[in-house]
Amino acid sequence: MFLLNIILHRIMANYMQSNIRSEMLLQRLGFEKEGIAKSYLKIAGTWQDHVLTSRINCS
Repeated sequence: MFLLNIILHRIMANYMQSNIRSEMLLQRLGFEKEGIAKSYLKIAGTWQDHVLTSRINCS
C-alpha cells in the first residue's frame, strides 16, 4: 500500500440549496460559502443552482 503525504491548499465542495444536511456537514467541517453558481448542473433534466464552498489551508 502506498501512502501519500499531500498538503492541499484549497478544497471545494458544492451543494444544492435545498440540501440542508450537506450544508450543515460542510459548515461543521469548516467550509465557507463563496457564492451561488447559477444553472451549475443538469439534474433530472433541470438545471440546478448550487452553493459554492471552500476550505483553505492557510499554512
